[in-house]
Amino acid sequence: MSSHGTKVLWAPWRMSYITKGSVEGCIFCKAAVGIDEDNYVILRSGRALAMLNVFPYNTAHVMIAPVRHVARPEFLDAEEALEIFSALSRVIRAIDEEYGPQGYNIGVNVGRVAGAGVESHIHVHVVPRWLGDTNFMTAISGAKVMPEDLRVTYSRLKKRLGLQP
Repeated sequence: MSSHGTKVLWAPWRMSYITKGSVEGCIFCKAAVGIDEDNYVILRSGRALAMLNVFPYNTAHVMIAPVRHVARPEFLDAEEALEIFSALSRVIRAIDEEYGPQGYNIGVNVGRVAGAGVESHIHVHVVPRWLGDTNFMTAISGAKVMPEDLRVTYSRLKKRLGLQP
C-alpha cells in the first residue's frame, strides 16, 4: 500500500516498452528482415511470419502477417494466404499446448475505422482467452495486468513450436 491507501502493482518489465518510443516504419517489414528475438518473431516461413504483440491484450497475443507489405486480404496471393493460415494453425496448437486457453479471439482489422493499428500491412490477431481474464482492473480502472514477461512468453512459444530461442 502506498501512503494514500492505493495498491501499487509492479510491472517493471514494461519499462523497456514505455521508453522505446514509437517504431519508425512498418513493424512487420522490420520483423521480416530483423533478428527474431529482437522483434519477438516466434515463427517464420517464406511468405509469412508470426510475432508476439508487444502491447498485448492477453498473454501469448500473436500477430501473423505476410512478409510482403500488403494492406488488404484481397491483395494476398494464394501462397501467402495458405502460409498465413498454416502459421495460424501452428500458433494455435502451440498456445493450446503451452497455455491451455479456453477460447480465442482471432481477427483481421482492415482500415483505421475498423481498429487497425497498422493499416498498411495486413495481419491476423490471435488472442487467447480464459474464463475470468477480464476482471475489475480492466472493467473499472482501464488497466490490464499481464501476468508473464514477454520474453518468457517468447521463449515458451518458440520451444513449443520446436524452434529454440
